[in-house]
Amino acid sequence: MDTIITGKRPKIAVRRELTLWKPFSAVLIMLWLTGCGINNIPTYDEQVKSAWSQVENQYQRRADLVPNLVETVKGFAEQERETLTAVIEARAKATSIQVDDSILNDPQKLQQFQQVQGELTSALSRLMAVSERYPDLKSNQNFLTLQSQLEGTENRIAVARRDFIQAVQQYNTEIRTFPGRIWHSLMYSDMPIRENFEATATNADEAPKVEF
Repeated sequence: MDTIITGKRPKIAVRRELTLWKPFSAVLIMLWLTGCGINNIPTYDEQVKSAWSQVENQYQRRADLVPNLVETVKGFAEQERETLTAVIEARAKATSIQVDDSILNDPQKLQQFQQVQGELTSALSRLMAVSERYPDLKSNQNFLTLQSQLEGTENRIAVARRDFIQAVQQYNTEIRTFPGRIWHSLMYSDMPIRENFEATATNADEAPKVEF
């Protein structure tokens, strides 16, 4: 008796193939989503936060140098009370602002942070200029060490600010351009455009001149 082939596949075989295709399809969907940039916005947001942490660290490093620097200058130039007081007050303002990731969502607070840091930069510049009038201070080993540390910290601040600016630019560009703009509207609408650093005071972006 001849076997008749109808062309129909058994239901069990079809179900088995569908079961095998499910995990494969899930992997394909995950790869497609990854390749189309769905993770770019949160990734760039984390880079902004990381860059901001470095900005905070370097400004804090500078603030930590100020007390020793003021005390050293005072030992040789106590009569420069106005300049010393200006540095102390500028440091107090700079350290009074609580800085964390939340500041990135508050443009007014970020601007205030920039302003007080610019005031401290200016005050330190004036303090360094004062030292020119005191040869004994300029040759003091403790002062020379603090001078070197301050100069290095100002350079680190400049680098940290540059990295932060670039990270914010990348994040904002992703949100405003295709396909990031679509993903932002669908999934990340609670993640706002980030404010960036701007010059808020004269020579705010310049390191104090500490060369002798």
